[in-house]
Amino acid sequence: MAANRVIVYGGKGALGSKCVQHFKSKGWWVASVDIAANEEANENVLVKLTESFTEQAGQVTADVAQLLGENKVDAILCVAGGWAGGNCSSKDFFKNSDLMWKQSVWTSTISSHLAARHLKSGGLLTLAGAKAAQSGTGGMVGYGMAKAAIHQLCQSLASKNSGMPAGAAAVAILPVTLDTPMNRKFMPDADYSSWTPLEYVAEGTTGTGKQIGTPPF
Repeated sequence: MAANRVIVYGGKGALGSKCVQHFKSKGWWVASVDIAANEEANENVLVKLTESFTEQAGQVTADVAQLLGENKVDAILCVAGGWAGGNCSSKDFFKNSDLMWKQSVWTSTISSHLAARHLKSGGLLTLAGAKAAQSGTGGMVGYGMAKAAIHQLCQSLASKNSGMPAGAAAVAILPVTLDTPMNRKFMPDADYSSWTPLEYVAEGTTGTGKQIGTPPF
């Protein structure tokens, strides 16, 4: 294996693919965890979609353990997630809230456990939060709840007795709007110049040389 190793949870999505490309360009060994394989990654762990969180968590945990063996990774980037709108009167309120929880909270929770088991001392765990969740999100309640949970999880991971490896850091990025193809599709009249480029996020996950640094958010 290469000297540096990273797991990208959500490695087939728009941001995840950009992160995989970035780390591969730096000579890192990259494993993608997603529902579909990323052909640019060195290895792939395919997530089986289940209604049960414990089933999905158990499957991913076991598959990653089998892949890594005794090897540790320098970083775990959880960039899985999604967006759905709707307030509490919406007919899709329950469905969208459930979707947001599965896409963001399930993945972040599993990533934190993977960090406890496979992250090197002094390594980095990055979670995908959102600036919007720092206040009320009336028009997208499920999304706001899920992202707020990620922020709380990140604070807990940074606290004593969290189970994180010695010296490891847990951070959450807080983007406003990422410049993804899907966002452009659904917001064709937006000012794209105010959006955060995916390259900026990907590059922010590494520092100079072989050092890992926190994202510039």
